[in-house]
Amino acid sequence: MLSPYRVVDLTDEGAMICGQILGDLGADVILVEPSAGAHARWTGPYVDDLSDVDRSLNFWSLNRNKRSITLDLSTSYARENLFRLVKTSDFLIESFNPGYLDRLGIGYQALAEINPALIMISITPFGQHGPKANWAATDLTATAASGVLFMTGDEDRPPVHVSIPQAYLNAGAEAAVGALIALRARERDGVGQHIDVSAQTAMMMTTAFYLLAPGWNDHPAERVGGGMKQGHLRLRFIFSCKDGHVNVTFLFGTVFGPSSRRLFEWIYEDGFCDAATRDKDWSGFGLHLMNGTEPAEELARCTECIERFTLSHTKAELSEGATRRKILLVPVSNVEDLLRSEQLKSRQYWTKVEHPELGRQVTYPGTFAKFSQTRIQYRQRPPLLGEHTQEVLSEPRALVRFTPRPDGSFPPALEGRDSLRGRHD
Repeated sequence: MLSPYRVVDLTDEGAMICGQILGDLGADVILVEPSAGAHARWTGPYVDDLSDVDRSLNFWSLNRNKRSITLDLSTSYARENLFRLVKTSDFLIESFNPGYLDRLGIGYQALAEINPALIMISITPFGQHGPKANWAATDLTATAASGVLFMTGDEDRPPVHVSIPQAYLNAGAEAAVGALIALRARERDGVGQHIDVSAQTAMMMTTAFYLLAPGWNDHPAERVGGGMKQGHLRLRFIFSCKDGHVNVTFLFGTVFGPSSRRLFEWIYEDGFCDAATRDKDWSGFGLHLMNGTEPAEELARCTECIERFTLSHTKAELSEGATRRKILLVPVSNVEDLLRSEQLKSRQYWTKVEHPELGRQVTYPGTFAKFSQTRIQYRQRPPLLGEHTQEVLSEPRALVRFTPRPDGSFPPALEGRDSLRGRHD
């Protein structure tokens, strides 16, 4: 899909996922790293627990379908080579602090001078402008600033960070979408754009419904580990079982009440509640709690019935029974569960990738989407540090590729720019 296009990737950490997405779609992605390697290479875990720049699983997860070259951008030699790459590239992705590339003389304005069709994507914690633009920040900082952490952890203690850093992953995914939109616009008018992506705002999209609450004078979000809080009522969704945890949607009303009723029929059959509890008006239970007809202590008692019940079963038993009985219950999966998942196996999700330097295959998570006409392929394992430096820098320079109009002409912005024209091959 993107095989005619070239990407210069100056990102690090989670922002690297942007180039990986474009690479999965077929683009030639050239990862530019410092001589010591990107920071992502020095983040574990490592293959066989051997700390090495070429064995980081963190780096592997973000850099398949890329080539790696090493350039010290603080030197004029490296900047000259970067200019040569940019002149014949379609995209440049970067995640430096705002203004850093400008100070080196390789910011967007300088690059657009040599390639007006270049699409540049900048991924930063708070964006290129504004009072926070130059604040020091980490993925955790951006996540906290998005409001997500306000909902993580227990109500009687500080918030807890998300287990795997996600702000830059969300930002990188949105950046890839922005790059494709800009590419479509370039096919119309022939000029590139500078796309400004903020990790804070990207992360805010994951909790957009909570952002609307203050404007409607709704109850503010509160931390309640494994559940939610509505006024004085605490609702719990995560329950322990024999071999892990399950998520039980224990809610009420006309939508959720029937599922809760079927759940307590099963709990009664297993001997963990009495008939009176089984036969409660589960559709109206929430209203009864709100108006005091049912005390909050009764909600706590029913919740304890659920936990005693789930503790007597495995995740598989609960999942199978819930599916058969039409109950809103799902297992909380770990990595081992996902590796054994029949659903993922049927979709051929897990993918074997050859690692000649290790003399073996490595199992990778599968593609992010399946296309009916063009299959995403893992053409290349994540690159070794600087593996393609000589190859890339000695390549003959292909022209920037543009898709011509149906009549064979190019957009007005390209007329007279023979050096920027190419063929869509």
